[in-house]
Amino acid sequence: MIGYLKGKVRSIAPDYVLLEVNGVGYEVVCSGAAFSRLSGVRKGEDGEVYTYMRVSEDDITLFGFADVREKELFLRLTSVQSVGAKVAMNILSSMRPEEVSEAILTADVKRLTSAKNVGKKMAERIILELHGKISADELLGSESVGGRVSVPTMSEDDDAVSALMGLGFTKQESAQAVTKAKAKGAKTVEDILAAALRGM
Repeated sequence: MIGYLKGKVRSIAPDYVLLEVNGVGYEVVCSGAAFSRLSGVRKGEDGEVYTYMRVSEDDITLFGFADVREKELFLRLTSVQSVGAKVAMNILSSMRPEEVSEAILTADVKRLTSAKNVGKKMAERIILELHGKISADELLGSESVGGRVSVPTMSEDDDAVSALMGLGFTKQESAQAVTKAKAKGAKTVEDILAAALRGM
């Protein structure tokens, strides 16, 4: 199994990132966080991603994640009945890992259904099957404060990319817009979003 890749970023497509490792090109279907990170790497420079390789009768797919904890969350999600790899990736591309964990821990059905192709019944099944098995401490190294999960936040770049994706832009469009905005001097999330939207 291929669990981790580090190599040169050769190209970025709407659905995958092409990484060259020792002369071999790997197409990796990335989560929102992993896609954002690799999109910020210049073509030909090194990028890294944690991976999970799914092998079926007619296909082999590499899924990429920003870190081991996100990969673990993906595996937990796909362990739920009727939740396939694509649905799990939709969830991780719509919400940060800590938001997914918190939604499960607090039984927030509405939050989970904000992800593409996740209906109410599926969200309820995810919560039912994972509620007693998942914890922010285990997956994200977080601490519980006053009954609410306190977790590390993502970078401003990731926040901005997630926000733009929430407005309907693709991962690639969002990442490129954020990169351009930062190149023009934008620093805070608000500044990055404003500059990115102006450049869309």
